[in-house]
Amino acid sequence: MRRKSPSSKVTKVAEHELHPETLMMSYGYRPELSEGAIKPPIFQSSTFVFRSAAEGKAFFQLAYGLRDQRPGEEIGLIYSRLNNPNIEILEDRLTLWDEARACAVFESGMAAITTTLLEVLQPGDLLLYSTPIYGGTDHFIRHVLPRFGIVPVAFHAGATREAMRAAVEEARAAGAAGPLGLVFLETPANPSNQLVDIAMCAELARELSTPDRRGLVAVDNTFLGPVFQHPLKHGADLVLYSATKYIGGHSDVIAGACLGAEEFVKRIKAMRTFLGTMASPWTAWLLLRSLETLKMRMTACMKNARYVADFLAEHPKVERVHYLGHLEESDAQFALYRRQCQAPGAMISFDVVGGEAEAFRLLDALRLIKLAVSLGGTESLAEHPATMTHSDILPEVQVAMGITPAMIRLSVGVEHPEDLIADLRQALDAI
Repeated sequence: MRRKSPSSKVTKVAEHELHPETLMMSYGYRPELSEGAIKPPIFQSSTFVFRSAAEGKAFFQLAYGLRDQRPGEEIGLIYSRLNNPNIEILEDRLTLWDEARACAVFESGMAAITTTLLEVLQPGDLLLYSTPIYGGTDHFIRHVLPRFGIVPVAFHAGATREAMRAAVEEARAAGAAGPLGLVFLETPANPSNQLVDIAMCAELARELSTPDRRGLVAVDNTFLGPVFQHPLKHGADLVLYSATKYIGGHSDVIAGACLGAEEFVKRIKAMRTFLGTMASPWTAWLLLRSLETLKMRMTACMKNARYVADFLAEHPKVERVHYLGHLEESDAQFALYRRQCQAPGAMISFDVVGGEAEAFRLLDALRLIKLAVSLGGTESLAEHPATMTHSDILPEVQVAMGITPAMIRLSVGVEHPEDLIADLRQALDAI
């Protein structure tokens, strides 16, 4: 029994093009092939039965790239480390928001990032990456990849193209780096909310490429995607997600995703097979559930964040608010924001007047907002980047990145904004 078919990928009604939020309900799935179930069943199976030995041979030929795929031929189900119906339906739907050609899903955001980097990069490659980024990614880039002969070179979010190129030339002059393998971005930056110009990075990657080696651009789009920013449209080759965050959206699942052109994602899926980092059927089913409300949840969070950010900006015990919705025409990043983003999202970082002690007092005084890492859930979360998510980074480097002891990162959820403001007000009073 086939779990999907071309007719399950209808994107139009008559000549009307359907929107992604509509397609999240049905794309890639036919109920009549699963006993009429309105939602895909959970295919909790490790292996799948072949109808014949010849069919098994054909499936493995495609799975291992031993022959080209024939027109209209699907790769059959073999083993859930290679493919699974829930995962395939999820990957089809995730491509819609970013208008990607292919998608690979993983059991965590870090699994998506590490599998992608290990596939794309080779020993001797130069990895140009933006800072600040998520602490786990930062640790993998600075401490793990060099063991494989990969040379990481950092640039600060907001750096000019000339500054980025100068960083590359300096590394090459020191004899430490070979060809550019990848430009890796997280934009908006975590936790400073600074933007990185995706199109500029794509141009630089092309400029630094050689005839026999093309440098790719990968973007961690977790803060704004997949609804409010679409990196592939700005020249990125790959877009990555911690699907734990807004895509999952309920703080009850760990997952990740990588999207892009078929030629790149096919390679990443092959690496995923042998690293064993593929998402489970249950994880995929939970994400399919969450995709149906993704735009509504992200929009509600975004609207709440505007009220919260405005309140914080006016409070005398808040020194500075880092929030995309407060960018004005006079700000250096305003034009980039208008060109690259559809909305400011729901992530706010702010510095309280004082330092770590004052930030801790506020965090300990919160009653409604939960003191926890992660983001993008229905509930609001607050954390202290310098001592939590980014604690592996040296204090002096943190400061250079804009991460101060007084900074608090806030993920705004779907609660009533007046309630969130009341909680922040009483917590600020505790400083």
